[in-house]
Amino acid sequence: MKGVSLLCSCVIAPALAQIFDTLQVVRDLPDAVAVNAGNYVSCANAAWPPSDVGFELIPQAPDDDLKAALAEIDTSRIEAIISKLVSFGTRHTLSTQNSTTHGIGAARDWIAAEMRKYAEASEGQMTVTVPSYIQSVANRISFPVKISNIVATLKGSTDPDRVYIVSGHYDSRVTDIMDYTSDAPGANDDASGVAVSLELARIMATRRPKASIAFVAVAGEEQGLYGAANLAQRYRNASVNIEGMITNDIIGSSRGEHNISDPYTIRLFAQGPPLTESTALAASRLSIGGENDSPARQLARFMAEVASNNATGMNIAVIYRLDRFLRGGDHSAFLQQGYAGIRYSEPNENFDHQHQDVRVENGIQYGDLAEFVDYEYVTRVAKVNLVGLWSIANAPGKVKNLTVTTTTLGNDSELKWLASDSEDLEGYELVWRATTAPMWSHSVLIGNVSSVTVPLSKDNVILGIRSVGKNGYKSPAVYPGPSPFPE
Repeated sequence: MKGVSLLCSCVIAPALAQIFDTLQVVRDLPDAVAVNAGNYVSCANAAWPPSDVGFELIPQAPDDDLKAALAEIDTSRIEAIISKLVSFGTRHTLSTQNSTTHGIGAARDWIAAEMRKYAEASEGQMTVTVPSYIQSVANRISFPVKISNIVATLKGSTDPDRVYIVSGHYDSRVTDIMDYTSDAPGANDDASGVAVSLELARIMATRRPKASIAFVAVAGEEQGLYGAANLAQRYRNASVNIEGMITNDIIGSSRGEHNISDPYTIRLFAQGPPLTESTALAASRLSIGGENDSPARQLARFMAEVASNNATGMNIAVIYRLDRFLRGGDHSAFLQQGYAGIRYSEPNENFDHQHQDVRVENGIQYGDLAEFVDYEYVTRVAKVNLVGLWSIANAPGKVKNLTVTTTTLGNDSELKWLASDSEDLEGYELVWRATTAPMWSHSVLIGNVSSVTVPLSKDNVILGIRSVGKNGYKSPAVYPGPSPFPE
């Protein structure tokens, strides 16, 4: 069967209703994303337009394998990693690379050695490389310098050519961006992010996700995203199919300026229309209201859906921006190569402890010191990352060539896509939400088909299709256009 019509509620019920009743019994966590009785606006958004197509979306709960992996995240190991990185004094990109105990070279070698230890337990499935290049004199680079990234790649068991990346940057800085000799502890910015990459690499090395995952530590971020830009370009030159890139940058403190504490929230920044879209595609996206449904934002919605629950103990605050005002992170370099990239960052930054010389002034301690890191908070952020990576790497790949038919007028919507021949695929799921709703609110399983017609007007709602695996894991949704948007 190449298509299925959902033109009336009797087509959905009772068979699918029975399936969803079963799922709701099994998936007791977390609450449905559309449920928010305390917010009239959200309830109104989720309730209009009135429709009996599908069911209130129930996010997938972690299975036993994922719960076992989460239990292995070790707060003491995270603390030890951050402390070790701080011990190198400075990790400035221009600092010495000839010492075994001081500077960025020592940090690089230690991170690579740790990754190789983890790889030894992988039975050959994890490989560690240190791709490097000489950066010539440029902005914030006063002399030619070797910039090295550390990449531990865990090969996927059934779909190894599909790759996901999690990264942090291991370089650090003080107030003067060109000062490469003063102590720059970089505990939060960004030893905390590197600690997540390392800890997840350790835990995942003995596991076999279906897609490949690269655990990365990059350099040159503070000088201008040099390491990430080089790595992203290498992947693009090799035509690597990266379906998602996550950077963790400044994820170490739950307490910000003015003593504001929010220990159970992490921000997730996601850009709108892709940087690499052609003028014609950008105009098409704008004309049909798809500016809020870029691959990066679909990736962010996916992460929020699967990882905002009591298995992680965290809420994910999705921010519809590339990054903080006038600032940037390594995901930007991947976005520039056409990959979907997103950034995790703590909700309330303390700028006394960021990009500062280490000093006491007027009784205030300045500097990015380890004493200001909340290690339990970093542990919860690591759990958020692990849930997201495990869920997406064990799901089928994203739907390809999704379009919505626009050749005829009508109040029904017809969607078509390229059928996958993956042996792991169970079928597909239609998701939809009101145009003003931030998250997918409704879903319906539609089987292993390549088209669907639904009694929902494409003018009134946002529609998406995602793949569903035989193991129950689901891919991020894809947004349809009159012609396919690149994914």
